[in-house]
This record gives sequence, C-alpha cells and structure tokens, in this order.
Amino acid sequence: MPEGFSNSFYGILGSSKLRYGNPLLFFKVRQIIKQNKITDLIIVHPYYGWLAWLLKKSTGVRLSLLSHNIEAVRFKSMGKWWWKMLWFYEKNTHKIIDHNFFVTQEDLDFAVNNYNLDTSKCDVITYGIEREQSPTQLEKKVAAEKIRQAYNIEGSCKILLFNGTLDYKPNIEAVEYIIKNINPILLKNKEFFYKIIICGKGLPKTFNGLDDFKNQNIIFTGFVEDINLFFKGADIFINPVITGGGIKTKLVEALGNNLTSVSCRSGAFGIPPNVAEGKLTVVDNFDWEAFADAIFSATMETNISTSFFNHFYWGNIASKAANIIAGNSKSQQ
Repeated sequence: MPEGFSNSFYGILGSSKLRYGNPLLFFKVRQIIKQNKITDLIIVHPYYGWLAWLLKKSTGVRLSLLSHNIEAVRFKSMGKWWWKMLWFYEKNTHKIIDHNFFVTQEDLDFAVNNYNLDTSKCDVITYGIEREQSPTQLEKKVAAEKIRQAYNIEGSCKILLFNGTLDYKPNIEAVEYIIKNINPILLKNKEFFYKIIICGKGLPKTFNGLDDFKNQNIIFTGFVEDINLFFKGADIFINPVITGGGIKTKLVEALGNNLTSVSCRSGAFGIPPNVAEGKLTVVDNFDWEAFADAIFSATMETNISTSFFNHFYWGNIASKAANIIAGNSKSQQ
C-alpha cells in the first residue's frame, strides 16, 4: 500500500435502483479522489461508465474496469428486450477505460472481437477463492457424515449437489433441467444409488418447495447457513447452467473443495481445463444423456491440482491485478 494512503471505506452508493444514474455521485467521488490524491480508479461492471468518464476528465484519474461478464450478452440470453441498448453503452464504456479486466478468457476474446478493444489494454483477472489448498480427507469425511445424518442419506448413496440463488433465471433454469431432464435419466439406472441436494433461497412458489420430487431422490434444503459443509461433504457437484454470463463462482468453490464436478460447457467458462483436469467433466449444452453418463462414471479418487489454487487463490489474483495497474501507471508517467 502506498505511503500515506488512507485505507478507508465510503458508503456513498446506497441501494436505490436509481443509484446508477445519480449525478450527485460525481461531486462526492471527485472530492474523495482529490482529498486522497487518488491516481487510479477501478469500477466494477460497466454501469458507472458515465461517472468514470466524468471523473477522468475532471481529475485525470486512470481508469480500470472489472467486468464480471459481458452484461449485454447475459441479458440477451435472459430474454431482456433492452440488451442492444446495453450493448452500445457497454461497448463505449470499455473503450474509454485505460485498462479492462475480464473474469474469463472467453469474455476477453468476445470483447476484443465485438467491441474492438486493444488487446494490450485487456487482461484476465478471474474470480477467486480464499482457500490456498483443498480441505483434508478428514474434513470431507466429517462433513459427509453430518449431511447424511441430517437428511437420512444412506452411506451407499452418492450425494449430488447443486446450489445457487434460485430467483436468478439461469439457476432456476438449471433446477428445471435437473428435475425434468437429468434426474429422469438417473432414475432409470437401478444400480446407481444417489440423492440430489438442491440448496438456495428464492425458489419460486410455483415449484412448491420441490415437494413433488421428494420420492424421486431430490432433497430441497432452501437456504443453508454453511454452504461449505455441502461443498466438502458432497460426492459430485452438478452444474447444468447454460444461460447467464461470466464465470460460475459455485463451480470454482466446488472445485476448490476438491469436489468432483460435472458441468455444461457454458457453465464451465473461465476454468482452464488444465487446472481442473481429473476433477471436472464438461459436456455439451443440453446433452443430458452425456451429462448423466458423466455422473455415472465420475471418480472421486483424483485430487484437484495445485495449479488450480495458483490460478484461483485471491492473494495471487490481487497481486497480478496490482502489478498490472502499477505497470500501467508507470508507463503513463
């Protein structure tokens, strides 16, 4: 941290839906920048592009943008009619930024090709995890026993896990794929004993708490206080997420807990195959027979590689981002 820098938090954005267009933010943030002699400003997502541009013009601050996904494409996949307007705004926001960070290589390539960005001003800064290594086998065994006791799951049953915020369209679509497409195939295999645990808040009332599927090996927990318990104790994480954008953080967390995972191709964006080799099987979108086969053949013996943590540990990610920003600052002096 630079000498004399004040590590302060300013809660000025608020939670109002109008916060992204609040012109008073310009004066508040400009004052903070001048008072603290801030030279670099990072915005998350493109929505404050207008504010970043004004601050750059008025203070000379250098701009970085961390894009969690290509927002226009994400909303297009969710059927939002206004995605083209966001496309235009997002494109122009990226172009005024001094350096663009993307959480996946796929997003970076898309932005370079479709928004005509300079590759020298773009880098991948992925989502990260706090873990520097996998949980121990004892930790995983204890977690599995707690889950089995809590939900009366026999030791011969494989525990399949899916979690997410269930009022988010891509996640609720994944739940529908599980109950309508994947589970019926699993049920046909009389030699495969399993339970599917679905965790998360916000399940629409129309799903009736998944009560209709209790006798079909599905357990719905709702919100759980400690999702890490399930990441440690499950046997296989299933990720049939197809829409939405960016990296699927739940999949990163699962792999970081040394949890064997099966994912649709779109759901695995941002995870280099070499860092998850042996722990992650990726199948084509909507190929539910292949998805089920990957579950049947999944092995829990292989451990996630150390290269996974080299890539996804927050400490390494933060250092990489800081070095890029510092290097850009020096080159512009």
